[in-house]
Amino acid sequence: MYARNKVSKPIETTETLSVDFRQMLLAIENAGSFVGNGDINHCKRVAFIASQLAKQLNFSEEKIQFVYELGLIHDCGVSTEHMYANLVSQFDWDGAQQHCIVGYHLLKDLAPFSAFALPILYHHTHWQKLERLDISAEEARFANIIFLADRIDVLAMEHDEKHILVAKEQIFQTIAQYQGTFFDPLIVAAFRSIHKHEAFWISLSDRHIVRYTFKMGLLENNRTLNLHDIKHVSLILAYIVDQKSPYTAMHSIRVASLAKFLAATVGLSDEVCEKIEIAGLLHDLGKLRVPTSILEKKGALTDIERSIMRQHSYDTFEILGHVKGLDEIASWAAFHHEGLNGDGYPFHPPEEEISVEARIVAIADIFQALVQNRPYREGLSLAGVLARLNDDANNGKIDTHIVNLVLQHQQECYQIATGAFGDELSIFRLPEQLA
Repeated sequence: MYARNKVSKPIETTETLSVDFRQMLLAIENAGSFVGNGDINHCKRVAFIASQLAKQLNFSEEKIQFVYELGLIHDCGVSTEHMYANLVSQFDWDGAQQHCIVGYHLLKDLAPFSAFALPILYHHTHWQKLERLDISAEEARFANIIFLADRIDVLAMEHDEKHILVAKEQIFQTIAQYQGTFFDPLIVAAFRSIHKHEAFWISLSDRHIVRYTFKMGLLENNRTLNLHDIKHVSLILAYIVDQKSPYTAMHSIRVASLAKFLAATVGLSDEVCEKIEIAGLLHDLGKLRVPTSILEKKGALTDIERSIMRQHSYDTFEILGHVKGLDEIASWAAFHHEGLNGDGYPFHPPEEEISVEARIVAIADIFQALVQNRPYREGLSLAGVLARLNDDANNGKIDTHIVNLVLQHQQECYQIATGAFGDELSIFRLPEQLA
Protein backbone atom coordinates (compact mmCIF):
# COMPACT_ATOMS: atom_id res chain seq x y z
CA MET A 1 0.00 0.00 0.00
CA TYR A 2 1.14 3.54 -0.74
CA ALA A 3 1.18 5.66 2.39
CA ARG A 4 0.98 9.41 2.35
CA ASN A 5 4.08 9.83 4.48
CA LYS A 6 6.16 7.33 2.55
CA VAL A 7 6.64 6.90 -1.19
CA SER A 8 6.57 3.23 -2.11
CA LYS A 9 9.03 2.00 -4.68
CA PRO A 10 7.36 1.58 -8.08
CA ILE A 11 7.59 -1.61 -10.07
CA GLU A 12 10.50 -1.21 -12.47
CA THR A 13 9.98 -2.54 -15.99
CA THR A 14 12.75 -4.09 -18.02
CA GLU A 15 11.05 -3.66 -21.38
CA THR A 16 11.86 -0.57 -23.41
CA LEU A 17 8.70 1.38 -24.20
CA SER A 18 7.43 0.73 -27.71
CA VAL A 19 4.04 1.46 -29.25
CA ASP A 20 2.36 0.83 -32.58
CA PHE A 21 2.73 3.67 -35.08
CA ARG A 22 -0.86 3.52 -36.36
CA GLN A 23 -2.32 3.46 -32.84
CA MET A 24 -0.31 6.53 -31.89
CA LEU A 25 -1.43 8.23 -35.10
CA LEU A 26 -5.04 7.52 -34.15
CA ALA A 27 -4.39 8.97 -30.69
CA ILE A 28 -3.24 12.23 -32.32
CA GLU A 29 -6.36 12.24 -34.49
CA ASN A 30 -8.57 11.43 -31.51
CA ALA A 31 -7.13 14.28 -29.46
CA GLY A 32 -7.33 16.77 -32.32
CA SER A 33 -10.92 15.78 -33.06
CA PHE A 34 -12.00 17.30 -29.74
CA VAL A 35 -11.01 20.83 -30.80
CA GLY A 36 -14.26 21.46 -32.66
CA ASN A 37 -16.38 20.60 -29.60
CA GLY A 38 -19.02 19.02 -31.77
CA ASP A 39 -18.20 16.92 -34.80
CA ILE A 40 -15.38 14.57 -33.78
CA ASN A 41 -15.15 12.55 -36.99
CA HIS A 42 -14.01 15.09 -39.58
CA CYS A 43 -10.46 13.76 -39.92
CA LYS A 44 -11.70 10.17 -39.90
CA ARG A 45 -13.99 10.96 -42.83
CA VAL A 46 -11.29 12.86 -44.71
CA ALA A 47 -8.97 9.86 -44.28
CA PHE A 48 -11.64 7.52 -45.65
CA ILE A 49 -12.52 9.79 -48.59
CA ALA A 50 -8.84 10.28 -49.46
CA SER A 51 -8.20 6.52 -49.40
CA GLN A 52 -11.15 5.93 -51.74
CA LEU A 53 -9.82 8.55 -54.16
CA ALA A 54 -6.39 6.92 -54.00
CA LYS A 55 -7.91 3.51 -54.80
CA GLN A 56 -9.76 4.98 -57.77
CA LEU A 57 -6.48 6.47 -58.96
CA ASN A 58 -4.90 2.99 -58.81
CA PHE A 59 -2.37 3.86 -56.14
CA SER A 60 -0.40 0.99 -54.63
CA GLU A 61 -1.68 -0.42 -51.33
CA GLU A 62 1.26 1.21 -49.52
CA LYS A 63 0.38 4.64 -50.92
CA ILE A 64 -3.32 4.16 -50.18
CA GLN A 65 -2.39 3.50 -46.56
CA PHE A 66 -0.14 6.57 -46.55
CA VAL A 67 -2.95 8.77 -47.89
CA TYR A 68 -5.32 7.36 -45.28
CA GLU A 69 -2.88 8.19 -42.46
CA LEU A 70 -2.25 11.62 -43.96
CA GLY A 71 -5.99 12.27 -43.82
CA LEU A 72 -6.12 11.30 -40.16
CA ILE A 73 -3.37 13.74 -39.19
CA HIS A 74 -3.88 16.53 -41.72
CA ASP A 75 -5.42 18.97 -39.21
CA CYS A 76 -2.83 18.50 -36.44
CA GLY A 77 -2.08 22.23 -36.67
CA VAL A 78 -5.63 23.17 -35.56
CA SER A 79 -5.79 24.06 -31.87
CA THR A 80 -8.63 26.57 -31.43
CA GLU A 81 -12.39 26.43 -31.85
CA HIS A 82 -12.28 29.65 -33.91
CA MET A 83 -9.89 28.14 -36.44
CA TYR A 84 -11.87 24.90 -36.70
CA ALA A 85 -15.15 26.77 -37.14
CA ASN A 86 -13.77 28.80 -40.04
CA LEU A 87 -12.25 25.76 -41.73
CA VAL A 88 -15.55 23.88 -41.79
CA SER A 89 -17.85 26.81 -42.49
CA GLN A 90 -15.97 28.45 -45.38
CA PHE A 91 -15.06 26.63 -48.58
CA ASP A 92 -11.90 28.68 -49.14
CA TRP A 93 -11.00 30.54 -45.93
CA ASP A 94 -8.20 33.12 -46.21
CA GLY A 95 -6.68 32.00 -42.90
CA ALA A 96 -6.53 28.30 -43.77
CA GLN A 97 -2.79 28.31 -44.45
CA GLN A 98 -1.97 29.08 -40.81
CA HIS A 99 -2.77 25.58 -39.55
CA CYS A 100 -0.97 24.06 -42.53
CA ILE A 101 2.24 25.87 -41.55
CA VAL A 102 1.88 24.90 -37.90
CA GLY A 103 1.23 21.26 -38.82
CA TYR A 104 4.31 21.24 -41.06
CA HIS A 105 6.56 22.56 -38.30
CA LEU A 106 5.18 20.08 -35.78
CA LEU A 107 5.98 17.08 -37.98
CA LYS A 108 8.96 17.96 -40.15
CA ASP A 109 11.64 16.86 -37.68
CA LEU A 110 9.94 13.71 -36.39
CA ALA A 111 11.25 10.92 -38.61
CA PRO A 112 8.28 8.51 -38.37
CA PHE A 113 5.90 11.35 -39.28
CA SER A 114 8.09 13.66 -41.36
CA ALA A 115 6.80 12.27 -44.68
CA PHE A 116 3.43 13.86 -43.86
CA ALA A 117 4.91 17.33 -43.34
CA LEU A 118 5.06 18.70 -46.90
CA PRO A 119 1.63 17.40 -47.99
CA ILE A 120 0.19 18.95 -44.83
CA LEU A 121 1.92 22.25 -45.58
CA TYR A 122 0.17 22.40 -48.96
CA HIS A 123 -3.16 20.70 -48.26
CA HIS A 124 -5.09 23.97 -48.72
CA THR A 125 -3.01 25.21 -51.67
CA HIS A 126 -4.91 25.58 -54.97
CA TRP A 127 -3.85 23.14 -57.67
CA GLN A 128 -3.06 25.85 -60.21
CA LYS A 129 -0.43 27.15 -57.78
CA LEU A 130 0.57 23.82 -56.32
CA GLU A 131 1.61 22.24 -59.61
CA ARG A 132 4.11 25.07 -60.18
CA LEU A 133 5.83 24.73 -56.79
CA ASP A 134 9.21 23.08 -56.36
CA ILE A 135 7.91 19.87 -54.80
CA SER A 136 7.57 16.39 -56.24
CA ALA A 137 4.53 15.55 -58.35
CA GLU A 138 3.66 12.80 -55.87
CA GLU A 139 3.70 15.12 -52.86
CA ALA A 140 1.61 17.67 -54.75
CA ARG A 141 -0.95 14.99 -55.59
CA PHE A 142 -1.04 13.73 -51.99
CA ALA A 143 -1.67 17.29 -50.78
CA ASN A 144 -4.41 17.90 -53.33
CA ILE A 145 -6.16 14.62 -52.56
CA ILE A 146 -6.43 15.74 -48.94
CA PHE A 147 -7.65 19.21 -50.00
CA LEU A 148 -10.36 17.66 -52.19
CA ALA A 149 -11.33 15.07 -49.56
CA ASP A 150 -11.49 17.80 -46.92
CA ARG A 151 -13.77 20.00 -49.03
CA ILE A 152 -16.01 17.05 -49.95
CA ASP A 153 -16.53 16.43 -46.26
CA VAL A 154 -17.23 20.10 -45.55
CA LEU A 155 -19.91 20.09 -48.24
CA ALA A 156 -21.33 16.79 -46.99
CA MET A 157 -21.55 18.15 -43.43
CA GLU A 158 -24.28 20.51 -44.62
CA HIS A 159 -26.59 17.52 -45.12
CA ASP A 160 -27.75 14.99 -42.55
CA GLU A 161 -27.44 11.26 -43.06
CA LYS A 162 -31.03 10.94 -44.30
CA HIS A 163 -30.53 13.38 -47.15
CA ILE A 164 -26.92 12.83 -48.18
CA LEU A 165 -27.82 10.57 -51.10
CA VAL A 166 -30.12 13.26 -52.47
CA ALA A 167 -27.30 15.82 -52.21
CA LYS A 168 -24.47 13.76 -53.71
CA GLU A 169 -24.87 15.15 -57.22
CA GLN A 170 -25.00 18.71 -55.93
CA ILE A 171 -21.79 18.12 -53.97
CA PHE A 172 -20.03 16.77 -57.04
CA GLN A 173 -21.15 19.71 -59.19
CA THR A 174 -19.79 22.16 -56.61
CA ILE A 175 -16.42 20.39 -56.63
CA ALA A 176 -16.40 20.19 -60.44
CA GLN A 177 -16.57 24.00 -60.65
CA TYR A 178 -13.04 24.11 -59.22
CA GLN A 179 -11.50 21.51 -61.52
CA GLY A 180 -8.15 22.76 -62.77
CA THR A 181 -8.10 25.71 -60.36
CA PHE A 182 -8.42 24.35 -56.82
CA PHE A 183 -8.23 20.66 -57.69
CA ASP A 184 -6.23 18.40 -59.99
CA PRO A 185 -8.55 17.31 -62.86
CA LEU A 186 -7.39 13.69 -62.44
CA ILE A 187 -8.50 13.65 -58.81
CA VAL A 188 -11.82 15.27 -59.70
CA ALA A 189 -12.30 12.56 -62.32
CA ALA A 190 -11.73 9.95 -59.61
CA PHE A 191 -14.38 11.65 -57.49
CA ARG A 192 -16.75 11.68 -60.47
CA SER A 193 -16.59 7.89 -60.48
CA ILE A 194 -16.94 7.18 -56.78
CA HIS A 195 -19.55 9.83 -56.01
CA LYS A 196 -22.15 7.76 -57.87
CA HIS A 197 -21.86 4.92 -55.35
CA GLU A 198 -24.38 5.09 -52.51
CA ALA A 199 -22.06 2.97 -50.36
CA PHE A 200 -19.44 5.73 -50.45
CA TRP A 201 -21.79 8.29 -48.90
CA ILE A 202 -23.41 5.90 -46.44
CA SER A 203 -19.93 5.00 -45.16
CA LEU A 204 -19.46 8.60 -44.00
CA SER A 205 -22.10 8.29 -41.28
CA ASP A 206 -20.79 8.34 -37.72
CA ARG A 207 -21.61 4.72 -36.93
CA HIS A 208 -19.84 3.44 -40.05
CA ILE A 209 -16.82 5.73 -40.03
CA VAL A 210 -16.00 4.99 -36.38
CA ARG A 211 -16.19 1.25 -37.06
CA TYR A 212 -14.01 1.63 -40.17
CA THR A 213 -11.40 3.65 -38.26
CA PHE A 214 -11.31 1.07 -35.47
CA LYS A 215 -10.77 -1.69 -38.02
CA MET A 216 -7.94 0.25 -39.67
CA GLY A 217 -6.29 0.69 -36.28
CA LEU A 218 -6.13 -3.09 -35.88
CA LEU A 219 -4.25 -3.69 -39.14
CA GLU A 220 -0.85 -5.20 -38.50
CA ASN A 221 2.20 -3.20 -39.47
CA ASN A 222 5.87 -3.39 -38.61
CA ARG A 223 6.22 0.26 -37.62
CA THR A 224 6.78 1.08 -33.97
CA LEU A 225 7.72 4.16 -32.00
CA ASN A 226 10.43 4.08 -29.35
CA LEU A 227 10.63 6.18 -26.20
CA HIS A 228 12.27 9.10 -28.03
CA ASP A 229 9.60 9.08 -30.75
CA ILE A 230 6.78 8.87 -28.20
CA LYS A 231 8.23 11.85 -26.33
CA HIS A 232 8.33 13.87 -29.55
CA VAL A 233 4.73 12.94 -30.40
CA SER A 234 3.78 13.89 -26.83
CA LEU A 235 5.37 17.30 -27.38
CA ILE A 236 3.19 17.75 -30.47
CA LEU A 237 0.08 16.88 -28.48
CA ALA A 238 1.14 19.11 -25.59
CA TYR A 239 1.63 22.00 -28.01
CA ILE A 240 -1.88 21.52 -29.42
CA VAL A 241 -3.38 21.45 -25.91
CA ASP A 242 -1.42 24.44 -24.64
CA GLN A 243 -2.39 26.56 -27.65
CA LYS A 244 -6.11 26.15 -26.99
CA SER A 245 -6.09 29.15 -24.65
CA PRO A 246 -3.46 31.79 -23.76
CA TYR A 247 -4.15 30.95 -20.12
CA THR A 248 -2.79 27.43 -20.61
CA ALA A 249 0.23 28.35 -22.75
CA MET A 250 3.25 26.20 -21.77
CA HIS A 251 1.29 24.51 -18.96
CA SER A 252 1.75 20.91 -20.15
CA ILE A 253 5.40 21.42 -21.02
CA ARG A 254 6.21 22.92 -17.62
CA VAL A 255 4.22 20.29 -15.73
CA ALA A 256 6.24 17.65 -17.60
CA SER A 257 9.55 19.30 -16.73
CA LEU A 258 8.62 19.68 -13.07
CA ALA A 259 7.29 16.11 -12.85
CA LYS A 260 10.53 14.74 -14.31
CA PHE A 261 12.58 16.77 -11.83
CA LEU A 262 10.53 15.51 -8.89
CA ALA A 263 10.74 11.93 -10.16
CA ALA A 264 14.54 12.17 -10.30
CA THR A 265 14.56 13.72 -6.82
CA VAL A 266 12.49 10.83 -5.49
CA GLY A 267 15.09 8.49 -6.97
CA LEU A 268 13.20 6.82 -9.78
CA SER A 269 15.06 5.25 -12.71
CA ASP A 270 15.93 7.25 -15.81
CA GLU A 271 13.36 5.39 -17.91
CA VAL A 272 10.58 5.94 -15.37
CA CYS A 273 11.52 9.64 -15.21
CA GLU A 274 11.19 9.84 -19.00
CA LYS A 275 7.80 8.14 -18.86
CA ILE A 276 6.62 10.49 -16.11
CA GLU A 277 7.70 13.40 -18.28
CA ILE A 278 5.54 12.01 -21.11
CA ALA A 279 2.60 11.63 -18.70
CA GLY A 280 3.05 15.29 -17.76
CA LEU A 281 3.00 16.31 -21.41
CA LEU A 282 -0.19 14.35 -22.04
CA HIS A 283 -2.13 14.87 -18.80
CA ASP A 284 -4.46 17.58 -20.15
CA LEU A 285 -5.28 16.06 -23.55
CA GLY A 286 -8.93 15.88 -22.54
CA LYS A 287 -9.08 19.66 -22.18
CA LEU A 288 -9.25 19.87 -25.95
CA ARG A 289 -12.88 18.87 -25.50
CA VAL A 290 -13.62 21.60 -22.95
CA PRO A 291 -15.13 24.71 -24.60
CA THR A 292 -12.87 27.75 -24.56
CA SER A 293 -15.70 29.72 -22.96
CA ILE A 294 -15.29 27.54 -19.86
CA LEU A 295 -11.50 27.54 -19.86
CA GLU A 296 -11.43 31.33 -20.08
CA LYS A 297 -14.38 32.16 -17.82
CA LYS A 298 -13.43 34.88 -15.34
CA GLY A 299 -16.05 34.03 -12.75
CA ALA A 300 -16.99 30.89 -10.88
CA LEU A 301 -18.12 27.91 -12.95
CA THR A 302 -21.73 26.79 -12.82
CA ASP A 303 -22.50 23.22 -11.78
CA ILE A 304 -22.93 22.24 -15.43
CA GLU A 305 -19.67 23.92 -16.46
CA ARG A 306 -17.84 22.25 -13.59
CA SER A 307 -19.23 18.86 -14.63
CA ILE A 308 -17.95 19.44 -18.18
CA MET A 309 -14.53 20.42 -16.87
CA ARG A 310 -14.37 17.30 -14.71
CA GLN A 311 -14.67 15.09 -17.79
CA HIS A 312 -11.29 16.09 -19.17
CA SER A 313 -9.23 13.64 -17.11
CA TYR A 314 -11.37 10.75 -18.29
CA ASP A 315 -11.05 11.92 -21.89
CA THR A 316 -7.28 11.91 -21.44
CA PHE A 317 -7.49 8.30 -20.28
CA GLU A 318 -9.79 7.40 -23.18
CA ILE A 319 -7.39 8.84 -25.78
CA LEU A 320 -4.27 7.18 -24.39
CA GLY A 321 -5.89 3.96 -23.21
CA HIS A 322 -6.32 2.70 -26.78
CA VAL A 323 -2.56 2.76 -27.41
CA LYS A 324 -1.08 -0.55 -26.38
CA GLY A 325 2.04 0.06 -24.29
CA LEU A 326 0.87 3.38 -22.84
CA ASP A 327 -1.26 1.78 -20.12
CA GLU A 328 0.85 3.03 -17.20
CA ILE A 329 1.36 6.47 -18.68
CA ALA A 330 -2.39 6.73 -19.36
CA SER A 331 -3.23 6.16 -15.70
CA TRP A 332 -0.48 8.46 -14.39
CA ALA A 333 -1.77 11.22 -16.68
CA ALA A 334 -5.48 10.63 -16.05
CA PHE A 335 -5.13 10.48 -12.23
CA HIS A 336 -3.79 14.03 -11.94
CA HIS A 337 -6.97 15.27 -10.22
CA GLU A 338 -7.42 12.27 -7.93
CA GLY A 339 -6.98 12.76 -4.19
CA LEU A 340 -5.44 10.16 -1.88
CA ASN A 341 -8.41 10.78 0.41
CA GLY A 342 -10.94 10.14 -2.35
CA ASP A 343 -11.52 13.86 -2.86
CA GLY A 344 -10.96 14.26 -6.58
CA TYR A 345 -12.18 13.07 -9.96
CA PRO A 346 -13.10 11.22 -12.14
CA PHE A 347 -12.26 7.64 -10.99
CA HIS A 348 -11.95 7.99 -7.18
CA PRO A 349 -9.48 5.09 -6.81
CA PRO A 350 -8.45 3.90 -3.35
CA GLU A 351 -5.20 5.38 -2.07
CA GLU A 352 -3.19 2.22 -2.67
CA GLU A 353 -4.04 2.32 -6.40
CA ILE A 354 -2.59 5.80 -6.87
CA SER A 355 1.04 5.12 -7.79
CA VAL A 356 3.97 7.33 -6.86
CA GLU A 357 4.22 8.34 -10.53
CA ALA A 358 0.62 9.54 -10.58
CA ARG A 359 1.16 11.40 -7.30
CA ILE A 360 4.16 13.21 -8.76
CA VAL A 361 2.25 14.29 -11.88
CA ALA A 362 -0.64 15.54 -9.71
CA ILE A 363 1.62 17.68 -7.53
CA ALA A 364 3.50 19.04 -10.55
CA ASP A 365 0.15 19.97 -12.11
CA ILE A 366 -1.05 21.77 -8.97
CA PHE A 367 2.23 23.65 -8.58
CA GLN A 368 2.40 24.86 -12.17
CA ALA A 369 -1.29 25.75 -12.39
CA LEU A 370 -1.00 27.88 -9.25
CA VAL A 371 1.93 29.96 -10.54
CA GLN A 372 0.23 30.54 -13.89
CA ASN A 373 -2.17 33.40 -14.51
CA ARG A 374 -5.70 32.16 -14.98
CA PRO A 375 -8.79 34.16 -16.04
CA TYR A 376 -10.21 34.04 -12.50
CA ARG A 377 -6.98 34.91 -10.59
CA GLU A 378 -3.38 36.04 -10.90
CA GLY A 379 -0.59 33.49 -10.55
CA LEU A 380 0.46 32.90 -6.95
CA SER A 381 3.81 33.64 -5.37
CA LEU A 382 6.04 30.79 -4.23
CA ALA A 383 4.82 31.28 -0.68
CA GLY A 384 1.21 31.06 -1.83
CA VAL A 385 1.88 27.87 -3.76
CA LEU A 386 3.63 26.20 -0.83
CA ALA A 387 0.79 27.16 1.51
CA ARG A 388 -1.71 25.53 -0.83
CA LEU A 389 0.38 22.37 -1.17
CA ASN A 390 0.75 22.12 2.60
CA ASP A 391 -3.01 22.50 3.05
CA ASP A 392 -3.71 19.76 0.51
CA ALA A 393 -1.12 17.48 2.13
CA ASN A 394 -2.49 18.09 5.62
CA ASN A 395 -5.99 17.30 4.35
CA GLY A 396 -4.75 13.99 2.99
CA LYS A 397 -5.33 14.91 -0.65
CA ILE A 398 -1.73 14.74 -1.91
CA ASP A 399 1.43 12.91 -0.88
CA THR A 400 3.16 14.47 2.14
CA HIS A 401 6.56 12.98 1.32
CA ILE A 402 6.61 14.47 -2.18
CA VAL A 403 5.41 17.82 -0.85
CA ASN A 404 8.32 17.76 1.61
CA LEU A 405 10.67 17.21 -1.32
CA VAL A 406 9.11 20.22 -3.05
CA LEU A 407 9.75 22.28 0.09
CA GLN A 408 13.39 21.19 0.10
CA HIS A 409 13.79 22.21 -3.56
CA GLN A 410 11.27 25.01 -3.64
CA GLN A 411 13.31 27.57 -5.58
CA GLU A 412 14.24 25.11 -8.30
CA CYS A 413 10.63 23.88 -8.55
CA TYR A 414 9.39 27.46 -8.83
CA GLN A 415 11.87 28.30 -11.57
CA ILE A 416 10.93 25.21 -13.56
CA ALA A 417 7.21 25.91 -13.16
CA THR A 418 7.56 29.54 -14.27
CA GLY A 419 9.96 28.82 -17.14
CA ALA A 420 12.77 30.81 -15.52
CA PHE A 421 15.28 28.17 -16.62
CA GLY A 422 13.97 28.26 -20.18
CA ASP A 423 11.62 25.61 -21.50
CA GLU A 424 13.92 22.94 -22.85
CA LEU A 425 10.98 20.86 -23.99
CA SER A 426 9.71 23.67 -26.21
CA ILE A 427 11.43 22.31 -29.32
CA PHE A 428 9.16 23.85 -31.94
CA ARG A 429 10.36 27.03 -33.57
CA LEU A 430 7.34 28.36 -35.42
CA PRO A 431 7.36 31.55 -37.47
CA GLU A 432 7.07 34.42 -35.03
CA GLN A 433 3.59 35.46 -36.21
CA LEU A 434 2.29 31.95 -35.51
CA ALA A 435 4.04 31.20 -32.24
